[in-house]
Amino acid sequence: MVVVGAEELERLIKTMFEKAGSEIEEAVMVSSNLVEANLMGHDSHGVGLVPRYIQNCQNKTLTANAHVSVEQDDGVILQLHGNMGYGQVIGGEAMRLGITRALQLGVSIVALRSSHHLGRIGAWGEMCAEAGLVSIHYVNVIGHEPLVAPYGGAEGRYSTNPYCTAIPAPPGGKPIIFDMATSKVAMGKVRVAYNKGEEMPEDCLISPSGARTRDPGVMFREQIGALLPVGDHKGSGLALVAEILAGALVNGGTCVPANQNSGTIHNNMLSIIMNPTALGDADYFQSELEGITDYVKSARPAQGVDAVMVPGDPERKSMAERRAKGIPIDDQTWREILESAEVVGIKEPAFLASVNQPRQVAS
Repeated sequence: MVVVGAEELERLIKTMFEKAGSEIEEAVMVSSNLVEANLMGHDSHGVGLVPRYIQNCQNKTLTANAHVSVEQDDGVILQLHGNMGYGQVIGGEAMRLGITRALQLGVSIVALRSSHHLGRIGAWGEMCAEAGLVSIHYVNVIGHEPLVAPYGGAEGRYSTNPYCTAIPAPPGGKPIIFDMATSKVAMGKVRVAYNKGEEMPEDCLISPSGARTRDPGVMFREQIGALLPVGDHKGSGLALVAEILAGALVNGGTCVPANQNSGTIHNNMLSIIMNPTALGDADYFQSELEGITDYVKSARPAQGVDAVMVPGDPERKSMAERRAKGIPIDDQTWREILESAEVVGIKEPAFLASVNQPRQVAS
């Protein structure tokens, strides 16, 4: 395993995207978003995705330097097309439009279709929360074979279909950012475990035969297994709702066989953005938000738990630790990044020198 400082890693990833055809501003946005995911402890949505992004850019299923298009503007409702651009750019542009409209009208509904991978959906919730807004986001994924089995099923029928709700911070507090995959783990976490040679937790995966397994390799063979839904029938139902709202309602497509063969990561997202001041007494909202957050966190910790956390706390803790100590990257992921660097014209010696020789640590 190697450990790389966030600034050095971000500079390298930015250079790789520039070499792959991105303008500087886009390269900065994408690299910053990916490194931020690593800093927050979500390696599944971090720089390990760079090889896939560059591959998609080269095979023209991801469009560098694309921007969001407004297909229809009905005031509260914005229908947007992502033109299969980098989701880190498209998602940000979509949220800025939605935030502006919600501040003007009290609420906005943003229907975004046909973006490349939107990354960590919590990033878009954080944008809304920073503007003082509450937001709800449903996402679906098409373009490849389904990865998640429905409850009671023995094969995939949809993808990890993220769900996110973000709530702005009370005075002096921190925002609530609840961001989850509707599968028990994100597919990226399976990739990380596979690259590290580690087993998955119990009851997260099934083999192609439908048997429970801890082997992440079942998701990387010619005939794949499937992830299991979080919360059994509850998560399975939420994944289906996300498929319908983000895929069908937004007109971006659902994970039916006809939409599985583009060989890319194709995201659609339905976002509902609300201004708390338009819904009632803003002071009451802030007071109750602070009160319930403090009350929840005051619960006596269970055995082996240091403190009760609310959504967003683990990411803030990881951010502080990794900024101080560096970002750990497993050997296989690091090799894949180096290989992608060579593909875009960065030779290994220069690549390694530019991060001041990341230090090796025990695996």
